[in-house]
Amino acid sequence: MRNKKTLGFSMLMAMLLCVMLFSCKKNDSEYYNYENDLKEFDGNAFEYLKAQQSGVYDSLLLVLDRLPSLQDSLKNQKVTFFAVTNRSFQTSVESLNAVRKRVNKAPLYLANMDVKQLDTMVSKYIIRGEFNSSYFQDYADGLIVKSIAHNYNMHVLYKKADASGFKGGGPAVITFTDPKNSIFVRYWESTPTNSVNIKTKNAIINVLSPGHDFGFGEFVTRVNN
Repeated sequence: MRNKKTLGFSMLMAMLLCVMLFSCKKNDSEYYNYENDLKEFDGNAFEYLKAQQSGVYDSLLLVLDRLPSLQDSLKNQKVTFFAVTNRSFQTSVESLNAVRKRVNKAPLYLANMDVKQLDTMVSKYIIRGEFNSSYFQDYADGLIVKSIAHNYNMHVLYKKADASGFKGGGPAVITFTDPKNSIFVRYWESTPTNSVNIKTKNAIINVLSPGHDFGFGEFVTRVNN
């Protein structure tokens, strides 16, 4: 009887061990073989922005309506676009008007502020050429890329986030940086992406974190006239 109990206990433990090993193997595969499987949007980059739900890109679309040349680039050129959400614009406009209020200046909004300054800032987010994240993964220190309108230097760094104890086992993250024309990293302004590799007919779109300050810290000084 004792032998039968011992045998039964041993079989139960063996089954539990198999389940545990199978589960670990499955999880390893899920972490290390992460892929972004977003399908191609059937339209250009500008049409993609317009097709998204209200409250995401309304501010960006308002600005682009004032910048026809950049709008045209998103419709017809091969580009990599780092899309800025409503929250980023809201943060920058609120900061601007808090400064203006202290000196008794009337508030400014995206619809009436200096269009040339908006052009300079928005163009930084549109990069010449169509590059998904895998293009940048061979550059351990990141890569300098050129903006569409003014050939301004921006910097792109690709890495995979850690996940549940696995180093580099999570989703792809791109850090997008304005080097401020400086070789000293301490002066650079950076922002992470929330999602990457959204494919349209003419572009790769990466969505920036809503915590990003539109203009890379220059918004207030550029438009506070």
